[in-house]
Amino acid sequence: MSHYYRLVVSCPDRVGIVSRVSGFIAGHGGSITEASQHSDLQAGRFFMRYEILADSIGMDAAALREAFAPVAREFDMQWALTDTRRRPRVVLMASRESHCLVDLLYRWTAGELDCDIPCVISNHEDQRGLVEWHGIPYHHVPVPPGDKAGAFAEVQRRVEEAGADSVVLARYMQILPPALCERYAGRLINIHHSFLPSFAGAKPYHQAYERGVKLIGATCHYVTEELDAGPIIEQDIHRVSHCHTPGDLVRFGRDVEKAVLARGLRWHLEDRVLIHGNKTVVFA
Repeated sequence: MSHYYRLVVSCPDRVGIVSRVSGFIAGHGGSITEASQHSDLQAGRFFMRYEILADSIGMDAAALREAFAPVAREFDMQWALTDTRRRPRVVLMASRESHCLVDLLYRWTAGELDCDIPCVISNHEDQRGLVEWHGIPYHHVPVPPGDKAGAFAEVQRRVEEAGADSVVLARYMQILPPALCERYAGRLINIHHSFLPSFAGAKPYHQAYERGVKLIGATCHYVTEELDAGPIIEQDIHRVSHCHTPGDLVRFGRDVEKAVLARGLRWHLEDRVLIHGNKTVVFA
């Protein structure tokens, strides 16, 4: 099975970036199998994602990074090069609601998510049987109101012990401390059961019902210190009417949440999401 190098770049926009990078790859015999570029004219910023057939370029990822470094310095690039042979390690976190966790585990089992799941962490015992049936270790870390700092210190220990590249909050209903958000900035993904920025915080479907909205939605985003305000990766909606109850909105919302979280995580794993400030460029 072929494997690829993914080159992801963000830099100040100027003439010649595509030519220089493409020329560098071609000069080493590399075959570009997928190319995406975007110029943000207002921000003066350029974004790029290339997939390169690894066997075509005749060097390993470490050597390619070393060879590309002068080009990156020339254009003041923020960049990363990943090898698809290395599967990212993703820790899942959940509370009592299981729909997002079940969906991700199914997709992982079916081979739709190219990652390893070293463990699941939860503040409740409810999902243990489900997770262990998949052969994944389950860590119960309660979060008592009187010792949240101690609980999240244990969460961080478990995450680091698992060697996590990313963490996904699959309806984990606790607010993470700023230190943990900062430690995993750009690698900590959440699903919020609302079309953010509307109806942030608790019980958004009930807020939406009281407001009489005609559309509800869900938002997959990166977690920051500010609650439900991080860079948005993906969103989707479901139409509702005056006939629907708050329970209907919750039921419809679960379907949207599952799909949005799965898409967002998949794009993250495939290095398709580039963060710029509080926005994202998504080469989906």
